[in-house]
Amino acid sequence: MEMEIVVPDQVPVMTLPDVAFFPQALLPLQIFEPRYREMLADTLASSRLLAVAGLDQEHLNEEGAFEPPHRIATLGIIRACQKNDDGTSNLILQGLCRAEITDIATDEPYRLIRIRTLSSRTCENPGEAKDLRTELARLLTLKRDSGGRMPAEMAEFLRTVDDPETFVDLAAFSLCENPTIRQQLLETLDVGARLELFNQHLRSEIEVLRLRDELQGELPDDSISDN
Repeated sequence: MEMEIVVPDQVPVMTLPDVAFFPQALLPLQIFEPRYREMLADTLASSRLLAVAGLDQEHLNEEGAFEPPHRIATLGIIRACQKNDDGTSNLILQGLCRAEITDIATDEPYRLIRIRTLSSRTCENPGEAKDLRTELARLLTLKRDSGGRMPAEMAEFLRTVDDPETFVDLAAFSLCENPTIRQQLLETLDVGARLELFNQHLRSEIEVLRLRDELQGELPDDSISDN
């Protein structure tokens, strides 16, 4: 059964380094800091909605900066939560939609933000999006065959995902190892452009892997510097 979710005026947010959370993705989180324990208790008692933003490293050292978030984050809903005997909690957050942070309302006792939810722009030609999704799947397989990381269970799951937007978002969240590119993919609202960006990045990664193999020759991984 589908349920309409009403986004409140303010939502709590966790700002995490090297994290780009995507719609539809499932993010496991361990809550142990006192501020986040209080945030979790309040969130579970209300909307169960929580945003996750990446830490903006470029502004980290600016005067007065405290955990500066990237402007584009993702709003999620707590699907499951288990409280441990030591007061910590483990939860699963499911991404709902992209969101622009318009204002930081407060940082005490935990950060609350005001957001504007964002929608993706779909390709005018559905066939083009399908072709880009097919190319992305091919490149992901090629990267795996070239020695790149791609867990078998994720590869199997992605085969069942036909929708181009869902496919690129889940692939970016699970398989893109470059945090800068992941954030760029999150911020790219045009689905076609998002697919093109990821495809281009994968082609570059595959070339690097192939070059590494050529340079390594028959040497084992721990002796590649001998070439």
